[in-house]
Amino acid sequence: MQHKPLLQRLLLLFAFFNIYIIWGSTYLAVTFGLAGFPPFILVGLRYLVAGLILLIYAKSKGENFPPKKLLIKQAFSGILMLVGGTGMIAWAEQYITSGQAAILVATEPLWFLVLDRKRWPEYFSDKFILLGLLVGFAGILMFLKSGHLQINHSQIGLIATFVVLLSTIWWVLGSLLINSSRGKSSVMMNSSVQLLSAAIVCALIAVFTHEISGFSITQVPAKSWLALLFLIIFGSLIAYLSFVWLMTKRPLAIISTHTYINPVVAVFLGWLFANEQLLKGQLIGLLIILVGILLVNVPEYRKAAG
Repeated sequence: MQHKPLLQRLLLLFAFFNIYIIWGSTYLAVTFGLAGFPPFILVGLRYLVAGLILLIYAKSKGENFPPKKLLIKQAFSGILMLVGGTGMIAWAEQYITSGQAAILVATEPLWFLVLDRKRWPEYFSDKFILLGLLVGFAGILMFLKSGHLQINHSQIGLIATFVVLLSTIWWVLGSLLINSSRGKSSVMMNSSVQLLSAAIVCALIAVFTHEISGFSITQVPAKSWLALLFLIIFGSLIAYLSFVWLMTKRPLAIISTHTYINPVVAVFLGWLFANEQLLKGQLIGLLIILVGILLVNVPEYRKAAG
């Protein structure tokens, strides 16, 4: 009987490692993937394979698709999060570094507060949340100002920066939609619908932007194939499932600490393996954003401690 608590602790450590380190490393994996794949072909293949794996698993358990109304909502939320969110980040990483993208995505909890209108009375009556929002957005402005200097007023780099910020908003909107359309289907089934819907839209984008016409699978280097494999297995399956499992074991306030760690991991790995550099002002912006997110989560930490 003593082995069970030990196994539980080891599983918790493994799950936290996945959402801290693996999610943080996916930004660099996308950079390596882009060396051989156009962005929407890269993420489309990632979603297609991961979605099929989850669908086959769910069907092997005898599950059915969600009802039509919920099916449409799940599909739309997947398109918002995985195409408007992750897909657009992959596009932006052609023009900004993986570390810069990860820092901007760290603003996601701030957008949750701004866009979750149903809980505005709760959010905006708390001084820590209000202060956290102000501090967090000050960090964004600091980062944007420093990034503008680094890219020497490059218009496409500046556009990519704003695209990443916009992608976090799409991700938040999709997440809020999921909360209202879970139904009785399992996480596996719902996730497969989201992933496969996103894969279809990515394929359409790849066609209309001529990614497919200019793409040759024989020209893809080994490191890009390895990056795609990493994104499928570790990014879209293991880390995500770890997150879902942790939701049943630990308070959300504790799980959300991955928001602080992911950009640090991404910046470090980008510097170590891809020679990516960040200006001092951008690193300061990162720290300010993280302080803002910490303040925003103070009320949740208090609830967890109580």
